[in-house]
Amino acid sequence: MASYAPLEYAPLEIGSFTAVTADRLELGEGPRLLADGTVVCVDILTGRLLRVPDTDGGTLSELARLHDPLGAVAPVSPVEGSRSRWAAATGMAFAALDSDGQVVHTADLLARPGGAQRTNDAACDATGRMWAGTMAYDATPGEGALHRWDTDGSVTCVLDGLTIPNGPVFSPDGRTLYLADSAQGVVEAFTVDTSSGELSERRVVFRVDAAEGSPDGMTVDSEGCIWSAIWGGGHIRRYTPDGELLQRIDVPARQPSAVCLTGRHLIVTTAAHGMTTPGPWDGAVLRATCRTAAPSAAPYSPTASELRH
Repeated sequence: MASYAPLEYAPLEIGSFTAVTADRLELGEGPRLLADGTVVCVDILTGRLLRVPDTDGGTLSELARLHDPLGAVAPVSPVEGSRSRWAAATGMAFAALDSDGQVVHTADLLARPGGAQRTNDAACDATGRMWAGTMAYDATPGEGALHRWDTDGSVTCVLDGLTIPNGPVFSPDGRTLYLADSAQGVVEAFTVDTSSGELSERRVVFRVDAAEGSPDGMTVDSEGCIWSAIWGGGHIRRYTPDGELLQRIDVPARQPSAVCLTGRHLIVTTAAHGMTTPGPWDGAVLRATCRTAAPSAAPYSPTASELRH
């Protein structure tokens, strides 16, 4: 039987951060690299989908503005004649948006018992399903959940009892889902049945001490390492798939919310939400040189006719 040496993870060289534009977001989140090299992000509470310019300067271009909070988006697999351009987690629903940012289909999510709730972070897996977390506006413990939008348009609540779910993100082979519960300071992993979407083998990957911040949005790089924005801690962390901390990367904003790797840059969204005296970088979209890559955002791939057109 062949034996394999364990991977050796060298520290990565990260350049100095700059603010991509002069824009400042209330609750920036969900930076996503698309297959054509474009990067988009959202400002959750203002319901805006934004394009990040390729070079510093200019402005964030508004691609859509929804009436409800916009947690995250993913592209939709192109189908001839289809109006759907984006799959979105918005309000308490999954939605399909056309190229003008108009909602053309929705699939409602069942709210958990308690107060008003909204979607938070979301992403698609390699088989074309979309996964989204929901939370109470006031972050009431236990009112959060994780939902799955299958390619046939059906919606399933796959996990409840959460508080502030962030992620979800997937390993390069699609067989592991990573999910943060920011309020609990924990990132967990689940084994994914890629055929059915069922989750099993729940386990803790790493914890973040509350005094150092809380794990927020994540990405997984091409080596399978997990990058986590540490909200309230002003830094990003890179972990091995087994939860070993490899590197801490300081950012000039107190509330980094999510990360994106393009192969040329590390892009970090941040937030000014909840701050009485935000600093000059709080709410900015930040960018630094970084040669580490991650796959572009997987698309939602609907099979039901009402979703394809």
